[in-house]
Amino acid sequence: MNITTLGEARFASPQQRTVSDQARVSSCLILDPDAPPADESLFELAGPRGRLFFDPQRTRAGMVTCGGLCPGLNNVIRSLFLELHHGYGVKEVLGFRGGYQGLDPASGWEPFVLTPEFVHHIHDIGGTVLGTSRGPVDVGIAVDNLIRREVNILFTIGGDGTQRGGNALFEEARRRGHALAVVGIPKTIDNDVPFVARSFGYLTAVERAAHVLQCAHTEAHSVHNGIALVKLMGRHSGFIAAAAAVASQDVNFVLVPEVPLRLDGENGLLAALKQRILRRPHALIAVAEGAGQELLAASGAARDASGNVRLQDIGLFLRERIERYFASEGIPVTLRYFDPSYLIRSVPADAEDAILCDFFARNAVHAAMAGKTGLVIGLLHDVFIHVPIELLVSQTKRLDLNGAGWRAVLAATGQTFGENPDPV
Repeated sequence: MNITTLGEARFASPQQRTVSDQARVSSCLILDPDAPPADESLFELAGPRGRLFFDPQRTRAGMVTCGGLCPGLNNVIRSLFLELHHGYGVKEVLGFRGGYQGLDPASGWEPFVLTPEFVHHIHDIGGTVLGTSRGPVDVGIAVDNLIRREVNILFTIGGDGTQRGGNALFEEARRRGHALAVVGIPKTIDNDVPFVARSFGYLTAVERAAHVLQCAHTEAHSVHNGIALVKLMGRHSGFIAAAAAVASQDVNFVLVPEVPLRLDGENGLLAALKQRILRRPHALIAVAEGAGQELLAASGAARDASGNVRLQDIGLFLRERIERYFASEGIPVTLRYFDPSYLIRSVPADAEDAILCDFFARNAVHAAMAGKTGLVIGLLHDVFIHVPIELLVSQTKRLDLNGAGWRAVLAATGQTFGENPDPV
């Protein structure tokens, strides 16, 4: 996988330890001789290069945070600045405010000029000090602004829509002859970015979600026929719900987008939940927000400002269906419903995510200073890599229902209802 470069790297790097531009990382860790040939790709190894495209003393960098909140955003901002400032001696770093909207001067938001004092304590708080928004910006206006401000490097911190936008900015700048390095740092609390084994903020979210599940279990266990229903984040993938359930060890049913949700019939959730209540008079259900959308009334494909389809509320739907079902069965239950989504995503990063943020940010700086562009920092086999934006946004990552993670969910919960695939 070749990465676009802006030109010849002519300046010596101040970094003491560098990696070869020829070093590659295979996409395949295990090759099964009995399986069909794998589609093996080779990615550039991330890290500091021996030569730089940009002269640090004449370089101005910018960064922008887009989309929903995620634990670790301020850690990324801080480490980007510190590596640029101390590691390379870049003269000025701008923090554009309010997501991509802040690249449009009409927004009225002047960017922050980042300093060591500005970033000193920001990693201790959640959210993003730069602010965020959803939706695109007029590419021509944004590039005009970047050229006027003599910005040479732009770091885009966000999901696949953000990275597509970053690629459009690079292409427009190239068309105008302005050397702009655009390097993305993948941000998704759902952990659903391809070529990224673990996205920052995910483990913090799992830890917080497991705590909510513990409290919900206490609620359900403390009353006769108590049922606790917890809705967790996960639009298209159930990584948070699955991992939190395994961490909790108290969840009885996990509902994820990857598995079609069957409610009715002898092999449906409601019948299984009834058997659970009759056998042991309490139950805990974890549902990812994107699960069961096929059961809900069509939303007319309404979309948010980022182009994401607006999901129907599976949590409220399940609450109503469960209560109605048990009433029809003549079984009194007490149902508690929890939706901690915004609490989970707005907290500071835990220690492991803080470390991950630092690695993502510093590797992004190394790539940008070497003149690499149109890429996102990835993580495979515990090694950081360069992934072309076009490749990253062309694929999705979902739970492998034949993999160890989902097998752990089934073992921890004991659930057998639904249409799970046969094991390999």
